[in-house]
Amino acid sequence: MNSIQILWVDDEIDLLKPHIIFLEQKGYQVSTCTNGTDAIDLVEESNFDIIFLDENMPGINGLETLNAIKQIKSSIPVVMITKSEEEYIMEEAIGSKISDYLIKPVNPNQILLSLKKNLDNSRLIYEKTTSNYQQEFRKISMDLMSVNSYEEWCDIYKKLIHWELELDDINDNGMLEILESQKSEANNLFYKFIKKNYQDYINSTDDKPTFSNTLFKNYVVPNLSHENGVLWVVIDNLRYDQFRILEPFINNYFKKEVEYSYCSILPTATQYARNSIFSGLMPLEMERMHPTLWKNDTDEGGKNMFENDFLIAQLKRLNLNIHHEYYKIVSLKDGKDLATNYNGTKQNDLTVLVYNFVDILSHSKTEMEVIKELAGDDKAYRSLTASWFKNSPLFEIIQKAQELGQKLIITTDHGTINCKHPTKVIGNKNISSNLRYKTGKSLSYNDKDVFAVKNPKDISLPSISFNSPFIFAKENLFFAYPNNYNHFVSYYKNTYQHGGVSLEEMIIPFAVYHPK
Repeated sequence: MNSIQILWVDDEIDLLKPHIIFLEQKGYQVSTCTNGTDAIDLVEESNFDIIFLDENMPGINGLETLNAIKQIKSSIPVVMITKSEEEYIMEEAIGSKISDYLIKPVNPNQILLSLKKNLDNSRLIYEKTTSNYQQEFRKISMDLMSVNSYEEWCDIYKKLIHWELELDDINDNGMLEILESQKSEANNLFYKFIKKNYQDYINSTDDKPTFSNTLFKNYVVPNLSHENGVLWVVIDNLRYDQFRILEPFINNYFKKEVEYSYCSILPTATQYARNSIFSGLMPLEMERMHPTLWKNDTDEGGKNMFENDFLIAQLKRLNLNIHHEYYKIVSLKDGKDLATNYNGTKQNDLTVLVYNFVDILSHSKTEMEVIKELAGDDKAYRSLTASWFKNSPLFEIIQKAQELGQKLIITTDHGTINCKHPTKVIGNKNISSNLRYKTGKSLSYNDKDVFAVKNPKDISLPSISFNSPFIFAKENLFFAYPNNYNHFVSYYKNTYQHGGVSLEEMIIPFAVYHPK
Protein backbone atom coordinates (compact mmCIF):
# COMPACT_ATOMS: atom_id res chain seq x y z
CA MET A 1 0.00 0.00 0.00
CA ASN A 2 1.30 3.50 -0.89
CA SER A 3 2.34 5.59 2.10
CA ILE A 4 0.31 8.64 3.08
CA GLN A 5 1.72 11.89 1.61
CA ILE A 6 1.75 14.78 4.12
CA LEU A 7 2.65 18.42 3.44
CA TRP A 8 3.64 20.35 6.57
CA VAL A 9 3.83 24.14 6.20
CA ASP A 10 5.42 26.13 9.04
CA ASP A 11 7.95 28.99 9.12
CA GLU A 12 9.63 27.23 12.06
CA ILE A 13 9.67 23.81 10.44
CA ASP A 14 13.13 22.99 11.85
CA LEU A 15 11.67 22.97 15.36
CA LEU A 16 9.22 20.29 14.26
CA LYS A 17 11.88 17.77 13.19
CA PRO A 18 11.07 15.35 16.08
CA HIS A 19 7.41 15.32 15.00
CA ILE A 20 8.35 14.61 11.39
CA ILE A 21 10.69 11.76 12.39
CA PHE A 22 7.89 10.30 14.55
CA LEU A 23 5.49 10.33 11.59
CA GLU A 24 8.06 8.84 9.19
CA GLN A 25 8.67 6.00 11.66
CA LYS A 26 4.90 5.37 11.52
CA GLY A 27 5.13 4.98 7.73
CA TYR A 28 4.00 8.44 6.63
CA GLN A 29 5.91 10.43 4.00
CA VAL A 30 6.33 14.09 4.98
CA SER A 31 7.20 17.00 2.68
CA THR A 32 7.89 20.42 4.24
CA CYS A 33 8.04 24.09 3.36
CA THR A 34 8.28 27.33 5.32
CA ASN A 35 5.84 29.70 3.63
CA GLY A 36 2.46 29.91 1.95
CA THR A 37 3.75 30.71 -1.54
CA ASP A 38 5.86 27.55 -1.70
CA ALA A 39 2.97 25.54 -0.23
CA ILE A 40 0.63 26.69 -3.01
CA ASP A 41 3.22 25.72 -5.66
CA LEU A 42 3.70 22.28 -4.09
CA VAL A 43 -0.07 21.65 -3.97
CA GLU A 44 -0.29 22.48 -7.70
CA GLU A 45 2.55 20.09 -8.51
CA SER A 46 1.89 17.13 -6.19
CA ASN A 47 -0.92 15.01 -4.78
CA PHE A 48 -0.91 15.25 -1.01
CA ASP A 49 -3.31 13.30 1.18
CA ILE A 50 -3.38 15.92 3.94
CA ILE A 51 -1.79 19.29 4.83
CA PHE A 52 -0.71 20.65 8.22
CA LEU A 53 -0.75 24.43 7.94
CA ASP A 54 0.63 27.02 10.37
CA GLU A 55 -1.77 29.94 10.82
CA ASN A 56 0.82 32.64 11.64
CA MET A 57 3.50 32.90 8.93
CA PRO A 58 5.26 35.89 7.35
CA GLY A 59 4.13 36.86 3.88
CA ILE A 60 0.99 34.96 2.94
CA ASN A 61 -0.55 33.90 6.26
CA GLY A 62 -2.22 30.60 6.99
CA LEU A 63 -5.79 31.67 6.26
CA GLU A 64 -4.81 33.18 2.90
CA THR A 65 -2.84 30.05 2.04
CA LEU A 66 -5.80 27.90 3.06
CA ASN A 67 -8.15 29.78 0.71
CA ALA A 68 -5.69 29.43 -2.18
CA ILE A 69 -5.25 25.70 -1.54
CA LYS A 70 -9.01 25.14 -1.44
CA GLN A 71 -9.37 26.85 -4.81
CA ILE A 72 -6.76 24.50 -6.30
CA LYS A 73 -7.88 21.24 -4.63
CA SER A 74 -11.05 21.73 -2.62
CA SER A 75 -11.28 18.17 -1.32
CA ILE A 76 -7.84 17.94 0.31
CA PRO A 77 -8.08 17.92 4.14
CA VAL A 78 -6.23 20.80 5.83
CA VAL A 79 -5.38 20.87 9.54
CA MET A 80 -4.81 24.41 10.85
CA ILE A 81 -2.16 24.78 13.59
CA THR A 82 -1.92 28.05 15.54
CA LYS A 83 -0.63 29.64 18.72
CA SER A 84 -3.68 31.88 18.89
CA GLU A 85 -6.91 30.93 20.64
CA GLU A 86 -8.78 33.98 19.35
CA GLU A 87 -12.31 33.06 18.36
CA TYR A 88 -12.36 34.98 15.07
CA ILE A 89 -9.40 32.97 13.75
CA MET A 90 -11.17 29.70 14.59
CA GLU A 91 -14.35 30.95 12.90
CA GLU A 92 -12.44 32.02 9.78
CA ALA A 93 -10.69 28.67 9.57
CA ILE A 94 -13.86 26.66 10.15
CA GLY A 95 -15.70 28.81 7.60
CA SER A 96 -12.99 27.93 5.09
CA LYS A 97 -13.73 24.25 5.69
CA ILE A 98 -10.68 23.10 7.58
CA SER A 99 -10.70 19.48 8.66
CA ASP A 100 -9.20 20.00 12.12
CA TYR A 101 -7.86 22.77 14.35
CA LEU A 102 -4.88 22.31 16.72
CA ILE A 103 -3.39 24.75 19.26
CA LYS A 104 0.40 24.96 19.67
CA PRO A 105 2.38 23.41 21.16
CA VAL A 106 1.23 20.15 19.61
CA ASN A 107 2.61 16.76 20.58
CA PRO A 108 3.17 13.88 18.14
CA ASN A 109 0.14 11.93 19.39
CA GLN A 110 -2.15 14.89 18.66
CA ILE A 111 -0.86 14.91 15.10
CA LEU A 112 -1.33 11.14 14.82
CA LEU A 113 -4.90 11.38 16.14
CA SER A 114 -5.70 14.09 13.61
CA LEU A 115 -4.32 11.88 10.82
CA LYS A 116 -6.41 8.94 12.00
CA LYS A 117 -9.52 11.10 12.26
CA ASN A 118 -9.15 12.58 8.79
CA LEU A 119 -7.59 9.78 6.76
CA ASP A 120 -8.46 6.57 8.59
CA ASN A 121 -11.84 7.76 9.80
CA SER A 122 -13.96 5.53 7.56
CA ARG A 123 -12.12 2.34 8.49
CA LEU A 124 -12.16 3.12 12.21
CA ILE A 125 -15.87 4.01 12.15
CA TYR A 126 -16.61 0.87 10.12
CA GLU A 127 -14.79 -1.40 12.56
CA LYS A 128 -16.31 0.25 15.63
CA THR A 129 -19.84 0.31 14.19
CA THR A 130 -19.83 -3.32 13.08
CA SER A 131 -18.33 -4.43 16.39
CA ASN A 132 -20.90 -2.48 18.39
CA TYR A 133 -23.81 -3.77 16.33
CA GLN A 134 -22.63 -7.36 16.68
CA GLN A 135 -22.75 -6.92 20.45
CA GLU A 136 -26.12 -5.17 20.29
CA PHE A 137 -27.48 -7.84 17.92
CA ARG A 138 -27.21 -10.44 20.66
CA LYS A 139 -28.84 -8.15 23.21
CA ILE A 140 -31.74 -7.26 20.89
CA SER A 141 -32.24 -10.94 20.05
CA MET A 142 -32.55 -11.74 23.74
CA ASP A 143 -34.90 -8.80 24.32
CA LEU A 144 -37.15 -10.01 21.50
CA MET A 145 -37.75 -13.21 23.40
CA SER A 146 -39.14 -11.41 26.44
CA VAL A 147 -40.78 -8.20 25.18
CA ASN A 148 -44.27 -7.89 26.63
CA SER A 149 -45.45 -4.29 26.39
CA TYR A 150 -45.91 -1.58 23.81
CA GLU A 151 -43.25 0.56 25.52
CA GLU A 152 -40.72 -2.27 25.21
CA TRP A 153 -41.58 -2.62 21.53
CA CYS A 154 -40.94 1.10 21.06
CA ASP A 155 -37.50 0.71 22.64
CA ILE A 156 -36.60 -2.23 20.42
CA TYR A 157 -37.84 -0.54 17.26
CA LYS A 158 -35.85 2.62 18.03
CA LYS A 159 -32.72 0.53 18.59
CA LEU A 160 -33.22 -1.21 15.25
CA ILE A 161 -33.66 2.11 13.46
CA HIS A 162 -30.60 3.52 15.22
CA TRP A 163 -28.47 0.68 13.93
CA GLU A 164 -30.01 0.82 10.49
CA LEU A 165 -28.98 4.47 10.19
CA GLU A 166 -25.53 3.75 11.61
CA LEU A 167 -24.95 0.88 9.16
CA ASP A 168 -26.24 3.03 6.29
CA ASP A 169 -23.26 5.31 6.82
CA ILE A 170 -20.66 2.56 6.44
CA ASN A 171 -22.29 0.79 3.45
CA ASP A 172 -21.79 -2.74 4.76
CA ASN A 173 -24.31 -4.80 2.81
CA GLY A 174 -23.56 -7.92 4.82
CA MET A 175 -24.32 -6.26 8.14
CA LEU A 176 -27.40 -4.58 6.68
CA GLU A 177 -28.70 -8.00 5.59
CA ILE A 178 -28.26 -9.24 9.17
CA LEU A 179 -30.14 -6.19 10.45
CA GLU A 180 -32.93 -6.70 7.91
CA SER A 181 -33.26 -10.28 9.10
CA GLN A 182 -33.49 -9.08 12.70
CA LYS A 183 -36.11 -6.47 11.75
CA SER A 184 -38.09 -9.17 9.99
CA GLU A 185 -37.98 -11.35 13.10
CA ALA A 186 -39.05 -8.36 15.21
CA ASN A 187 -41.97 -7.62 12.90
CA ASN A 188 -43.14 -11.20 13.07
CA LEU A 189 -43.14 -11.10 16.87
CA PHE A 190 -44.71 -7.63 16.92
CA TYR A 191 -47.53 -8.92 14.70
CA LYS A 192 -48.19 -11.74 17.21
CA PHE A 193 -48.12 -9.19 20.05
CA ILE A 194 -50.68 -6.94 18.30
CA LYS A 195 -52.87 -9.90 17.37
CA LYS A 196 -52.94 -10.98 21.01
CA ASN A 197 -53.33 -7.57 22.68
CA TYR A 198 -54.87 -5.06 20.28
CA GLN A 199 -58.52 -5.71 21.08
CA ASP A 200 -57.89 -5.53 24.83
CA TYR A 201 -55.89 -2.32 24.43
CA ILE A 202 -58.61 -0.66 22.37
CA ASN A 203 -61.34 -1.56 24.83
CA SER A 204 -59.37 -0.88 28.01
CA THR A 205 -59.94 2.32 29.96
CA ASP A 206 -56.42 2.47 31.38
CA ASP A 207 -52.95 0.91 31.19
CA LYS A 208 -52.69 1.08 27.42
CA PRO A 209 -50.67 3.00 24.82
CA THR A 210 -51.71 6.40 23.57
CA PHE A 211 -53.55 5.65 20.33
CA SER A 212 -54.54 7.97 17.48
CA ASN A 213 -57.83 8.87 19.15
CA THR A 214 -56.20 9.97 22.43
CA LEU A 215 -53.14 11.67 20.89
CA PHE A 216 -54.56 15.20 20.89
CA LYS A 217 -55.88 15.03 24.43
CA ASN A 218 -52.80 13.32 25.91
CA TYR A 219 -49.95 15.04 24.08
CA VAL A 220 -51.09 18.16 22.20
CA VAL A 221 -53.42 19.79 24.74
CA PRO A 222 -50.77 20.02 27.53
CA ASN A 223 -48.66 22.20 25.20
CA LEU A 224 -51.37 24.68 24.17
CA SER A 225 -50.57 27.24 26.87
CA HIS A 226 -47.42 28.44 25.10
CA GLU A 227 -47.62 32.23 25.02
CA ASN A 228 -46.61 32.61 21.36
CA GLY A 229 -48.82 29.80 20.13
CA VAL A 230 -48.12 26.33 18.77
CA LEU A 231 -47.46 25.05 15.26
CA TRP A 232 -48.64 21.45 15.06
CA VAL A 233 -47.36 19.71 11.92
CA VAL A 234 -48.80 16.36 10.84
CA ILE A 235 -46.63 15.01 8.02
CA ASP A 236 -48.76 12.33 6.39
CA ASN A 237 -47.19 8.86 6.18
CA LEU A 238 -43.90 9.68 7.94
CA ARG A 239 -42.01 6.72 9.37
CA TYR A 240 -39.82 6.90 12.45
CA ASP A 241 -36.61 6.49 10.38
CA GLN A 242 -37.63 9.39 8.14
CA PHE A 243 -38.39 11.49 11.21
CA ARG A 244 -34.86 10.78 12.45
CA ILE A 245 -33.42 11.95 9.12
CA LEU A 246 -35.37 15.23 9.24
CA GLU A 247 -34.51 16.06 12.86
CA PRO A 248 -31.03 17.53 12.26
CA PHE A 249 -32.57 20.24 10.06
CA ILE A 250 -35.14 21.06 12.73
CA ASN A 251 -32.50 21.11 15.46
CA ASN A 252 -30.86 24.14 13.87
CA TYR A 253 -33.91 26.21 14.86
CA PHE A 254 -35.60 24.35 17.70
CA LYS A 255 -34.56 22.39 20.77
CA LYS A 256 -36.47 19.21 21.55
CA GLU A 257 -38.35 19.22 24.86
CA VAL A 258 -39.82 15.73 24.76
CA GLU A 259 -40.41 12.82 22.41
CA TYR A 260 -43.08 10.15 22.67
CA SER A 261 -44.08 7.19 20.57
CA TYR A 262 -47.79 6.64 20.13
CA CYS A 263 -49.60 3.76 18.45
CA SER A 264 -51.56 4.17 15.23
CA ILE A 265 -54.97 2.54 15.24
CA LEU A 266 -55.84 -0.14 12.72
CA PRO A 267 -56.18 0.18 9.82
CA THR A 268 -52.97 2.22 9.62
CA ALA A 269 -54.48 4.26 6.80
CA THR A 270 -55.13 7.98 6.52
CA GLN A 271 -58.93 7.89 6.50
CA TYR A 272 -58.94 5.98 9.78
CA ALA A 273 -55.82 7.12 11.64
CA ARG A 274 -55.81 10.83 10.78
CA ASN A 275 -59.54 11.29 11.21
CA SER A 276 -59.14 9.59 14.57
CA ILE A 277 -56.42 12.07 15.59
CA PHE A 278 -58.50 15.13 14.76
CA SER A 279 -61.80 13.81 16.08
CA GLY A 280 -60.42 12.23 19.25
CA LEU A 281 -62.67 9.27 18.45
CA MET A 282 -62.44 5.74 17.16
CA PRO A 283 -63.96 5.19 13.68
CA LEU A 284 -67.07 3.49 15.09
CA GLU A 285 -67.67 6.55 17.31
CA MET A 286 -67.10 8.90 14.38
CA GLU A 287 -69.71 7.08 12.33
CA ARG A 288 -72.20 7.26 15.21
CA MET A 289 -71.53 10.84 16.39
CA HIS A 290 -70.75 12.47 13.02
CA PRO A 291 -72.64 10.51 10.34
CA THR A 292 -72.41 13.38 7.84
CA LEU A 293 -68.61 13.63 8.21
CA TRP A 294 -67.52 9.99 8.38
CA LYS A 295 -67.17 7.94 5.19
CA ASN A 296 -66.55 4.19 4.99
CA ASP A 297 -64.26 2.54 2.44
CA THR A 298 -66.97 1.94 -0.12
CA ASP A 299 -68.56 5.41 0.16
CA GLU A 300 -68.05 7.91 -2.65
CA GLY A 301 -65.94 11.03 -2.16
CA GLY A 302 -62.82 12.00 -0.26
CA LYS A 303 -62.33 10.30 3.08
CA ASN A 304 -60.39 13.12 4.79
CA MET A 305 -62.40 16.17 3.80
CA PHE A 306 -63.61 17.09 7.28
CA GLU A 307 -60.56 17.01 9.54
CA ASN A 308 -61.03 20.58 10.72
CA ASP A 309 -64.72 19.90 11.45
CA PHE A 310 -63.66 16.90 13.52
CA LEU A 311 -61.09 19.03 15.34
CA ILE A 312 -63.60 21.79 16.10
CA ALA A 313 -65.96 19.20 17.56
CA GLN A 314 -63.15 17.75 19.70
CA LEU A 315 -62.13 21.19 20.98
CA LYS A 316 -65.73 21.84 21.97
CA ARG A 317 -66.02 18.45 23.68
CA LEU A 318 -62.84 19.17 25.67
CA ASN A 319 -64.07 22.68 26.57
CA LEU A 320 -61.02 24.29 24.97
CA ASN A 321 -61.75 27.88 24.02
CA ILE A 322 -58.76 28.58 21.77
CA HIS A 323 -58.22 30.33 18.47
CA HIS A 324 -56.92 27.91 15.85
CA GLU A 325 -56.43 27.69 12.10
CA TYR A 326 -56.17 24.54 10.02
CA TYR A 327 -54.23 24.17 6.76
CA LYS A 328 -53.83 21.17 4.49
CA ILE A 329 -50.96 21.34 2.01
CA VAL A 330 -51.38 19.12 -1.05
CA SER A 331 -49.35 21.08 -3.63
CA LEU A 332 -46.18 23.13 -3.90
CA LYS A 333 -48.24 26.28 -4.49
CA ASP A 334 -50.24 25.69 -1.28
CA GLY A 335 -46.99 25.37 0.67
CA LYS A 336 -45.39 28.47 -0.86
CA ASP A 337 -48.53 30.55 -0.26
CA LEU A 338 -48.61 29.60 3.42
CA ALA A 339 -44.87 30.21 3.82
CA THR A 340 -45.25 33.67 2.31
CA ASN A 341 -48.16 34.58 4.57
CA TYR A 342 -47.16 32.62 7.67
CA ASN A 343 -46.73 35.67 9.89
CA GLY A 344 -50.51 35.97 9.82
CA THR A 345 -50.68 32.98 12.20
CA LYS A 346 -49.01 34.80 15.09
CA GLN A 347 -52.35 35.50 16.77
CA ASN A 348 -53.28 31.80 16.83
CA ASP A 349 -53.13 29.65 19.95
CA LEU A 350 -52.82 26.66 17.61
CA THR A 351 -51.89 26.47 13.94
CA VAL A 352 -52.54 23.02 12.50
CA LEU A 353 -50.68 22.02 9.36
CA VAL A 354 -51.30 18.74 7.54
CA TYR A 355 -48.56 18.22 4.97
CA ASN A 356 -49.15 15.54 2.38
CA PHE A 357 -45.87 15.34 0.45
CA VAL A 358 -44.43 12.14 1.95
CA ASP A 359 -47.70 10.32 1.26
CA ILE A 360 -47.59 11.58 -2.33
CA LEU A 361 -43.99 10.36 -2.58
CA SER A 362 -45.01 6.95 -1.25
CA HIS A 363 -47.78 6.58 -3.82
CA SER A 364 -45.49 7.88 -6.60
CA LYS A 365 -43.13 5.02 -5.80
CA THR A 366 -45.88 2.73 -7.07
CA GLU A 367 -46.90 4.75 -10.10
CA MET A 368 -43.79 6.48 -11.48
CA GLU A 369 -40.71 4.73 -12.82
CA VAL A 370 -38.40 7.62 -11.93
CA ILE A 371 -39.48 7.49 -8.27
CA LYS A 372 -39.05 3.71 -8.27
CA GLU A 373 -35.43 4.33 -9.27
CA LEU A 374 -34.85 7.18 -6.79
CA ALA A 375 -36.46 5.35 -3.86
CA GLY A 376 -35.32 1.83 -4.63
CA ASP A 377 -34.85 0.87 -0.98
CA ASP A 378 -35.35 2.31 2.50
CA LYS A 379 -32.00 4.13 2.49
CA ALA A 380 -32.81 5.86 -0.80
CA TYR A 381 -36.37 6.59 0.39
CA ARG A 382 -34.96 8.33 3.48
CA SER A 383 -32.50 10.30 1.38
CA LEU A 384 -35.24 11.43 -0.99
CA THR A 385 -37.39 12.52 1.97
CA ALA A 386 -34.50 14.56 3.42
CA SER A 387 -33.78 16.18 0.05
CA TRP A 388 -37.41 17.21 -0.28
CA PHE A 389 -37.68 18.52 3.28
CA LYS A 390 -34.64 20.81 3.30
CA ASN A 391 -35.83 22.49 0.08
CA SER A 392 -39.54 22.51 0.93
CA PRO A 393 -41.97 25.27 1.92
CA LEU A 394 -42.57 23.20 5.07
CA PHE A 395 -39.00 23.81 6.23
CA GLU A 396 -39.44 27.51 5.50
CA ILE A 397 -42.67 27.53 7.52
CA ILE A 398 -40.89 25.84 10.44
CA GLN A 399 -38.17 28.50 10.33
CA LYS A 400 -40.81 31.25 10.38
CA ALA A 401 -42.49 29.59 13.35
CA GLN A 402 -39.16 29.80 15.16
CA GLU A 403 -38.90 33.52 14.33
CA LEU A 404 -42.38 34.03 15.81
CA GLY A 405 -41.34 32.18 18.98
CA GLN A 406 -43.91 29.45 18.45
CA LYS A 407 -43.63 26.02 20.00
CA LEU A 408 -43.36 23.25 17.38
CA ILE A 409 -45.01 19.83 17.46
CA ILE A 410 -44.21 17.28 14.76
CA THR A 411 -45.93 13.95 14.27
CA THR A 412 -47.68 11.83 11.65
CA ASP A 413 -50.77 9.67 11.34
CA HIS A 414 -49.18 6.34 10.38
CA GLY A 415 -46.05 4.91 8.81
CA THR A 416 -45.48 2.78 5.77
CA ILE A 417 -43.64 -0.43 4.90
CA ASN A 418 -41.81 -1.65 1.83
CA CYS A 419 -43.94 -4.61 0.72
CA LYS A 420 -41.94 -7.61 -0.47
CA HIS A 421 -44.27 -10.62 -0.58
CA PRO A 422 -47.84 -11.21 -1.81
CA THR A 423 -50.58 -13.12 -0.04
CA LYS A 424 -53.73 -14.10 -1.93
CA VAL A 425 -57.15 -12.72 -1.06
CA ILE A 426 -60.55 -13.31 -2.66
CA GLY A 427 -63.71 -11.26 -2.18
CA ASN A 428 -66.65 -9.76 -3.98
CA LYS A 429 -66.39 -6.56 -6.04
CA ASN A 430 -67.27 -4.33 -3.07
CA ILE A 431 -64.28 -5.14 -0.87
CA SER A 432 -61.91 -2.28 -0.04
CA SER A 433 -59.00 -1.61 -2.39
CA ASN A 434 -56.16 -1.09 0.10
CA LEU A 435 -53.25 -3.53 -0.28
CA ARG A 436 -52.53 -3.91 3.46
CA TYR A 437 -56.05 -4.30 4.83
CA LYS A 438 -59.37 -5.49 3.44
CA THR A 439 -62.96 -5.30 4.53
CA GLY A 440 -66.06 -6.59 2.77
CA LYS A 441 -68.20 -9.66 2.25
CA SER A 442 -67.06 -13.15 1.36
CA LEU A 443 -63.38 -12.61 2.11
CA SER A 444 -61.16 -15.64 1.63
CA TYR A 445 -57.54 -15.45 2.80
CA ASN A 446 -54.61 -17.27 4.39
CA ASP A 447 -55.16 -17.25 8.17
CA LYS A 448 -51.41 -17.37 8.83
CA ASP A 449 -50.82 -14.10 6.97
CA VAL A 450 -53.43 -11.85 8.55
CA PHE A 451 -54.86 -10.48 11.76
CA ALA A 452 -58.55 -11.11 11.14
CA VAL A 453 -61.32 -9.42 13.12
CA LYS A 454 -64.65 -11.11 12.34
CA ASN A 455 -66.71 -8.46 14.15
CA PRO A 456 -65.27 -4.96 13.45
CA LYS A 457 -67.11 -3.52 16.47
CA ASP A 458 -64.72 -5.53 18.67
CA ILE A 459 -61.98 -3.03 17.76
CA SER A 460 -64.26 0.00 17.35
CA LEU A 461 -64.49 -0.12 13.56
CA PRO A 462 -67.72 0.29 11.56
CA SER A 463 -69.01 -2.45 9.27
CA ILE A 464 -69.65 -1.53 5.66
CA SER A 465 -72.30 -4.25 5.57
CA PHE A 466 -73.44 -7.32 7.50
CA ASN A 467 -70.73 -9.98 7.83
CA SER A 468 -67.89 -7.74 6.67
CA PRO A 469 -64.73 -8.57 8.68
CA PHE A 470 -61.48 -6.63 8.62
CA ILE A 471 -58.21 -8.36 7.79
CA PHE A 472 -54.78 -6.76 8.26
CA ALA A 473 -51.65 -8.01 6.50
CA LYS A 474 -48.68 -8.85 8.71
CA GLU A 475 -45.01 -7.90 8.33
CA ASN A 476 -44.19 -6.86 4.73
CA LEU A 477 -46.99 -8.75 2.95
CA PHE A 478 -49.47 -7.21 0.52
CA PHE A 479 -52.79 -8.56 -0.73
CA ALA A 480 -53.02 -9.80 -4.31
CA TYR A 481 -56.00 -11.14 -6.24
CA PRO A 482 -55.77 -14.50 -8.06
CA ASN A 483 -56.94 -12.89 -11.30
CA ASN A 484 -53.97 -11.51 -13.25
CA TYR A 485 -51.87 -12.46 -10.22
CA ASN A 486 -48.37 -12.28 -11.72
CA HIS A 487 -48.89 -8.83 -13.24
CA PHE A 488 -50.39 -7.54 -9.98
CA VAL A 489 -47.53 -8.88 -7.89
CA SER A 490 -44.88 -7.53 -10.26
CA TYR A 491 -46.48 -4.08 -10.21
CA TYR A 492 -46.81 -3.74 -6.43
CA LYS A 493 -43.77 -5.62 -5.16
CA ASN A 494 -41.20 -3.33 -3.49
CA THR A 495 -43.69 -0.47 -3.14
CA TYR A 496 -44.52 1.42 0.04
CA GLN A 497 -47.95 0.60 1.43
CA HIS A 498 -49.79 1.12 4.70
CA GLY A 499 -52.88 -0.15 6.45
CA GLY A 500 -51.53 -3.31 8.07
CA VAL A 501 -49.59 -4.48 11.12
CA SER A 502 -45.88 -3.65 11.32
CA LEU A 503 -43.48 -1.72 13.51
CA GLU A 504 -43.01 0.77 10.67
CA GLU A 505 -46.74 1.50 10.34
CA MET A 506 -47.82 1.48 13.98
CA ILE A 507 -45.03 2.97 16.11
CA ILE A 508 -45.35 6.68 15.48
CA PRO A 509 -43.07 9.58 16.50
CA PHE A 510 -44.41 12.62 18.35
CA ALA A 511 -41.97 15.38 19.32
CA VAL A 512 -42.31 18.78 20.98
CA TYR A 513 -39.74 21.55 20.41
CA HIS A 514 -39.26 25.07 21.72
CA PRO A 515 -37.61 27.76 19.59
CA LYS A 516 -33.92 28.52 19.99
